[in-house]
Amino acid sequence: MKPAHALVTIGWGLLAACGPTTRAPDDDSHPSHAVVEVGEERPGGGATVQDTSAQAFSRPAPSLPLSRLSAFGTGEALFEADWFAAPDSREDRDGLGPLFNSVSCEACHFQNGRGAPPQGADQPTVSLLLRLSVPGEGEHGGPRPEPTYGEQLQTRAISGVPVEGRATLTWEERSGTFADGEPWTLRAPIYVLSRLAHGPLSPDVRLSPRVAQPLVGPGLLAAVPEERLLEWADPEDADGDGISGRPNRVWSVRRGRWELGRFGWKANQPDLEQQNAAAMKGDLGITSPLFPTESCTAAQATCLSASSGGAPELDEGKLAALTAYTAALAVPARRGHDQPQVLQGKDVFHRVGCARCHRPSLETGEVEGRPELSHQRLWPYSDLLLHDLGEALADGYDDFLATGNEWRTPPLWGLGLTRTVSGHTRLLHDGRARTVLEAILWHGGEAQAARDAVLRLSRTERDALLAFLDSL
Repeated sequence: MKPAHALVTIGWGLLAACGPTTRAPDDDSHPSHAVVEVGEERPGGGATVQDTSAQAFSRPAPSLPLSRLSAFGTGEALFEADWFAAPDSREDRDGLGPLFNSVSCEACHFQNGRGAPPQGADQPTVSLLLRLSVPGEGEHGGPRPEPTYGEQLQTRAISGVPVEGRATLTWEERSGTFADGEPWTLRAPIYVLSRLAHGPLSPDVRLSPRVAQPLVGPGLLAAVPEERLLEWADPEDADGDGISGRPNRVWSVRRGRWELGRFGWKANQPDLEQQNAAAMKGDLGITSPLFPTESCTAAQATCLSASSGGAPELDEGKLAALTAYTAALAVPARRGHDQPQVLQGKDVFHRVGCARCHRPSLETGEVEGRPELSHQRLWPYSDLLLHDLGEALADGYDDFLATGNEWRTPPLWGLGLTRTVSGHTRLLHDGRARTVLEAILWHGGEAQAARDAVLRLSRTERDALLAFLDSL
């Protein structure tokens, strides 16, 4: 069959230079936030570590009981281990594929850090995957998979199984200036899909690029009571402030019911266990008790007949260890939280309206048998809700209740250690932003007023804002 090709441009939307549709909260009538607040230097509470090295995201919570360190170590080994095609002499780690994007968890989440898009057109998409869907609802109201290629494009395969396709990336630039005349440049990604092994994609396919998210304190976020997050939800914008945070409701495979979504770029997973199991299946082709079947579609005969590493390949014990590992990961301490420029930037962060979605602080509830997670005051700078960020960042990919314009507010803790841990500073769901400032300028929708307020800041105020964000 002649290879099929597809060209997908992730749209610019409306990137207005100035002129918000609603009044930006940048006047002088607000109370100053340029003060040190009790406990903010320890954003993970008792699960905070004093570490600014490349391993800052890989430490266990200091409050983790000794009885749980063994499970943490077992899960860490699974997270870092390479998997192999079955049958293999390493029976505890065979079953890779038949289709996959990576051979280990750490290959995408290097040092538990943030993924990035390929830097050149000829480089593989290692820590970036491409979700696929078509209009309509899939099982339990989730995305409807593309009928031939499934839920995501698999760019690697075991011997004898054809790779689904190849994705290459180019960029389109757009520029503008701040109010003081300083220029800025953004880059929009353009994905070209080629060498499609089973013919063309559905003509109404929706493509959503996703880079791996950093693993900073995920167990703590899982411990935040649902009612606390729902207090912040305002889907109809009843208070008229332009912010309409919404919860996602997703299907829990383990419990067979709808639950609050907490994890993933669109809050499409209810807990860490399901997040881990879904990634093992989707990215490595490793089955588990939650997802016992391979990712092959009916159009992929050789994939369906490929050898397996067992049923399931990741058993209950290994899945539990992997979940124990991610649940116990610590949060690095703030750096320079009390410095004058950082405090000035904190005030700017609040004044322009960033804190309306990136809410600074919350508290975990009681987690039975887990004192290290219980009743901790956290400073993640997130409400874990869905927000419409406008057409410029839209992917058209509906995920349970999340629309194509909506994204979960990503926590900002650990942001300033991105380069140290991951070796780059790429941000947003597809890694298009090269810097924190670029990430801000991509915001639209509910964040348009805050973005436009940043465009009006002086150079001194912008530098202060970036110093504050770098301290997180």
